[in-house]
Order: sequence, then structure tokens, then C-alpha cells
Amino acid sequence: MTNKAVLLANLGSPDHTDTASVRRYLNQFLMDPHVIQLPWLLRRMIVSLFVLPTRPKASAEAYKSVWMNEGSPLIVLSERLKNALQPQLEMPVAMAMRYGKPSIETELLALSQQAGIEEVLYIPLYPHFADSTVTTSIEEAERVIKEHDLNIKLNVVAPFYDQPDYINALVHSAQPYLEQAYDHLVFSYHGLPESHITKRDPTGQHCLQSAECCQHPSEAHKTCYRHQVMRTTQCFVEQAQIAPEKYSVSFQSRLGRAKWLAPNTEDRLRELAQSGIKKVLVICPAFVTDCLETLEEIAIRADEVFKEAGGDKLQLIPCLNDHPAWVNTLNAWCEAKE
Repeated sequence: MTNKAVLLANLGSPDHTDTASVRRYLNQFLMDPHVIQLPWLLRRMIVSLFVLPTRPKASAEAYKSVWMNEGSPLIVLSERLKNALQPQLEMPVAMAMRYGKPSIETELLALSQQAGIEEVLYIPLYPHFADSTVTTSIEEAERVIKEHDLNIKLNVVAPFYDQPDYINALVHSAQPYLEQAYDHLVFSYHGLPESHITKRDPTGQHCLQSAECCQHPSEAHKTCYRHQVMRTTQCFVEQAQIAPEKYSVSFQSRLGRAKWLAPNTEDRLRELAQSGIKKVLVICPAFVTDCLETLEEIAIRADEVFKEAGGDKLQLIPCLNDHPAWVNTLNAWCEAKE
């Protein structure tokens, strides 16, 4: 009997599309100090006074527009990934969410109760480093192990933004869309406040200090989200042989008034449409699983923005989801850790 298990971790989703469920989810998510990096009292005031009174209702409507018969797209598609990976491995595979259900705590406790499990290969499903995704997921897993005194070793897979297997899977999954006629490819990454980037810069004088900072070698790149998404883009276009004038990078999902990474995806799509671009492809490599941010924010809202500005067609390239190339990549990573 194996003494190892695999735990995949994703961000999370409300249980249902009603306003109350969405409010509970948003409260848990936004009160994480890694997400809104402010003192607790100020964070509590912002969330309670400016977000929770209105945003849950609007978000609930957005979730309704993409909800699947089986439930939340992120949960359903994550489960499909787990179910596709499990037959390839001789160790238990579980899936957890940082916020909502199934929780990291629930899944770690369940794995710890299986006879002989001594080590968990923990794979946060985020290609790029950010405190609001990677750090908070790892800290939550470590908290559970310590709080429940679990006799489990946590073996964490680091962000894989330029791992050849990941890039190969990403390009392979996108290939059918790249073979269609299109004018421009937009890499739309989840946005991040600039303060999250500079706070993590160990040199204190590299990140966002120049337009080309991501191209100059620095130890800051180990925890620089912007560098890592630029690196993913570079690896992708080199392998897919996409000319520089045929693609661009932008950032989506802004929240609040802080200065976020730019350019904004909707602004970029307007510019493209106004410049005469008619057919765009949009790929979202910050996500390995389709979710509200891809299915609603890009495929529905961004599509409307592009067409209103004069574009004809916006095609969302699906995330990796349970694509065989991605399943095989995860399988290889897990077997390499055996």
C-alpha cells in the first residue's frame, strides 16, 4: 500500500447561485489577509461597508449565467480533472478548494484517516506565484496539519509557469483554436495590485521600477507574478511560433481603487477593435480550470465590450481543465515524486 497521496488545490466557489451563498463565499475570500493586504479592521470595514452590501447580488447573477447542471463550473471541472488523474496513479487523489467546499481541511483530514498515508503531494493549481493564491493555500494546509497534529509530510509543488510540460500542455490544448483564422491573440491574466508585487521584491528596487524590469535577471523573479506571466507568454509564443505583432498581454478582474497591473483586458480589447481587429482569441493561462473569470468575465462580458467597440468575434480558448495533455503532465509530476 502506498504511503503517499495527491491533493490538488484550487481557489473555490460559492455552493449555490443565491445571494446569501455568494455573500458567504466573498466574505471568506476577501477577508483573507493575503487577498486584501490591509490590517484586519480596515479590511473588515471595506468588505462589510463597500463590498458585501452590493457585490453579492451582481456576482450571483454572473454565476447564474455560467452555472452548470452539476454545479459550479470550477468545482465540476476540477472534479473531472481529479477523476481523470486518479486512474493513472496508484495513490489516492483528492481535490480541495481554498475557499468554500470541499475545504483543504476536510480533504486533508480525510486523507490522514486513510491507512498508511504519510506524505501528501500538494499541488496548488496556480501556474504563477502570488500570495493571494499560492501562499494562502500552503499556509492553510500547514495550519490544518499543525492544528490537528496530523502525522503527514506536505510536499508542495512550486509554481510551474515555465515548466516545459506545462507549456507543452498549454500549447497543445490551444492548438485547435490557433489553427483557426484570427487577427490577434490576447493573453489575459488575472490582475494583481501593484503593491502585492513590490511587497514581495526582496531587493526592494527591481519590481515595477522600469517597463523592462521583467526582462532583466533578478532574484525578485522567484516571487514576481508579473515576471512569471510574461515568461509563460514568452514560452508559449515561442513554441507556438506566434509573431510579436499577433499577440499582447493584459490583466483582468480588478477590484477596488488600488493601482493594479496594466493594461486592463477590456481596455485592450477596445483598442484592438478600434484599430480594425475583427477576430480575437483570448487565452487565460493564470487559470488551469475554467471558472467565473473566464466563462463570464471573458466569454460573455469581454465579448460584449469587444463587439461594442467594433469587433466581430471573440473566441475564448478553454483552460486546460481535464485535457489529456494536462492530465498526463500532472501524472508525470506525481510519478516523479514517488
